[in-house]
Amino acid sequence: MIAFLEGVLEERQPTRVLLNVQGVGYEVLIPLSTYEGLPASGQSCRILIYDYLREEQHRLFGFLREKERELFEMLLGITGIGPKIALSALSGLPAQDIKAAVIGGDVKRLSSISGIGKKMAERLVTELRYKLDQGDALEVAAAAAGQSGGEPRFRDTVMALIALGYKQEDARKLAQDAFCHSGGEEGVEDLLKRALLKG
Repeated sequence: MIAFLEGVLEERQPTRVLLNVQGVGYEVLIPLSTYEGLPASGQSCRILIYDYLREEQHRLFGFLREKERELFEMLLGITGIGPKIALSALSGLPAQDIKAAVIGGDVKRLSSISGIGKKMAERLVTELRYKLDQGDALEVAAAAAGQSGGEPRFRDTVMALIALGYKQEDARKLAQDAFCHSGGEEGVEDLLKRALLKG
């Protein structure tokens, strides 16, 4: 099984690359997120590989980040999702946004991805939510908190509440309320205490 390929990038297109590894050309199918991070043609490149082998099909799927490859594998584990739809999902939304939509139960956002209808989006939420671990929830919360003004104390309070077992949306609301009533001077510990009193 191929774990990664490293060589010269001969061709790059939004859906595929051709990688020259010591004189052997490998065609690798990629999501748009990977394409955007690739170096220019002719430069050295290392791509993580998911080796898809079925009776009549052998394809290589490539990713620049391990999180994308892991999510691709998770998506393949869902009934009705093959590599084409899984790749389309990662091209339609960044991995972080897919996780956020799954954790938040945002069926509408998931069904905006090409090839994923409402029923498939509901299945994604139902089946994938339990495959995402607490680390994924913390990562999503940190990203969301970072977009909400970038205040580290707010982000850390949200993450602490999630670590204590609160759902992401509830943690954000409690942290926001605590932050608004803090006067802007309290540390994370005080904000957490204030949030827990409300929760």
